[in-house]
Amino acid sequence: MTEIVFLALLVVDGALAGTVYALIALAFVVVYKASRMVNFALGEWVMVASRLVAAGIHAAGLPPVGAVALGCGGMVALAVAVSRVVLRPLAGQPLVALIMVSIGLGILMRGTAPLVFRGVPGTIPLGLEDVAVDVLGLPIAADRLAAAAVAVVSIGALGWFFQRSRTGLALRAIASDQHAAATVGIGLRRHVTIAWALAGALAVLAGTLWTAVSGGGFGVDVLGLKVFPIVIMGGLDSIGGAILAAILVGVLENLVAGYLDPLVGGGLSRVAAYVVLLVALCVRPHGLFGRPEVRRV
Repeated sequence: MTEIVFLALLVVDGALAGTVYALIALAFVVVYKASRMVNFALGEWVMVASRLVAAGIHAAGLPPVGAVALGCGGMVALAVAVSRVVLRPLAGQPLVALIMVSIGLGILMRGTAPLVFRGVPGTIPLGLEDVAVDVLGLPIAADRLAAAAVAVVSIGALGWFFQRSRTGLALRAIASDQHAAATVGIGLRRHVTIAWALAGALAVLAGTLWTAVSGGGFGVDVLGLKVFPIVIMGGLDSIGGAILAAILVGVLENLVAGYLDPLVGGGLSRVAAYVVLLVALCVRPHGLFGRPEVRRV
């Protein structure tokens, strides 16, 4: 394999992984834009979502599409319950209270998931394992290509939702100015619940795709740690920034894993995104596409 082909494979494979990162990052951004809450339990949400889909396949005997529908139903129900029962009573409380509740929910989900899904395999087969597709002379794994295609279509559908649907426009109005949105009759509580439900559905898609490609299991929750540098670099409230940052981080991790990890004995690719994040924050503290907060005094 020539050096150019090796480099191209690393870049393409990283970009494909970045599309799945983008789905998880969007689940984060959608909630933050609507409620200004940082969901530190996002990795656990993705893990539970993937396990629901795996349970639908292995325990209930559902086809993949049916298992995904089951997972979406379960995660939307969980999201609605969290929004209404846990977060709504905390409205107006200090930010640290919301952060601690988010972390506590993540710990609870991580601790109970092995008990709930005990004995159920965590794999989600696509039927494309060990199959390669020739793309412009590059052998690309078919399962990664299929996962990236589904992720891109999902991101496009989400973009249409925010740009064209009435609910999406209402969520954009809430993200821009909650007080003004409430003044014109937009129901804040109802639309915040919708945002959380949408994040639950995105977690199902992301968890399913990542598990199908990488094997999954209870270690999927570490994806939440991968996503935080992405959403901060892209701007906490920027959908376009999150997508671009996700692709860049995916490519960066692959390049570091391919060139630098063999020199230092491995592990550098796991922290590369955080190193770039520190540099990016020094240059643009509000992220690539985030808006600096302006306060009148």
